[in-house]
Amino acid sequence: MNRTHRIRLLWAVTAASLLLPWLLPRIPQDPAYHAFADRVAALGIANFWNVVSNLPFLVVGIAGLRALPGAPGKLPELDLHYRIFFLGVALTGLGSAYYHLAPDNGTLVWDRLPMTPAFMAFFTVVIGEHLDTGLANRLLMPLLALGVASVGYWHWSESVGLGDLRPYGLVQFLPMLMIPLILLLFPSRFDSVRPLWALIGCYALAKLLEQFDRPILELTGVIGGHPLKHLAAAAGAGCLVAALKRRRQRRRIAGGGIRWDR
Repeated sequence: MNRTHRIRLLWAVTAASLLLPWLLPRIPQDPAYHAFADRVAALGIANFWNVVSNLPFLVVGIAGLRALPGAPGKLPELDLHYRIFFLGVALTGLGSAYYHLAPDNGTLVWDRLPMTPAFMAFFTVVIGEHLDTGLANRLLMPLLALGVASVGYWHWSESVGLGDLRPYGLVQFLPMLMIPLILLLFPSRFDSVRPLWALIGCYALAKLLEQFDRPILELTGVIGGHPLKHLAAAAGAGCLVAALKRRRQRRRIAGGGIRWDR
């Protein structure tokens, strides 16, 4: 496929993904979601492992912000995008820890709010690195607003007894569908895309660990799947920190112009 056909494919997948949730009934928050397997208290901290396992988010977020100035593995045009991503990661550590101290819908808002900017900022980073930095810059603020609004809508819908997770689910999962497509279909400006694939792999592992929270606790007798989910997700964000330090931009001159290649 030429570039035009690949872009049309992205638009088609995006349109179908945006339509699909509205063909489904409302999805309220399942109260059982808050019943995590590991409820051990230690050092005066309730749900100890679920709380303290958020510390790596804070560490990785700060490490990413510190690595940005002068980093060879970034595009200067996307500096704000990287900063919002790492700030969102750091704040996710705080918000998720607060939620896990006393899990309910009220505290879950503070877990989800910082995650949506991180999702959207990473999405626009990939768009900028593989498609067009101008497009990424134009999309950043609208996507951030949509992400925050999806959490606000979910919280409001729960408060009036009409709980609806569909917009939030779209904000979380659409980027994770589109990003692999973009990586496969469009060349990167950098000499390696492995760190981005590693980030996606860590995210997939995190979702898997989340689903097997109790079986993992029963297997290990020490820790459940949800704390391990936090560690896997933080490791994924750490892959972007490593990319900022190690990868390099690569140019290939073709047809009298600059083309970007893997």
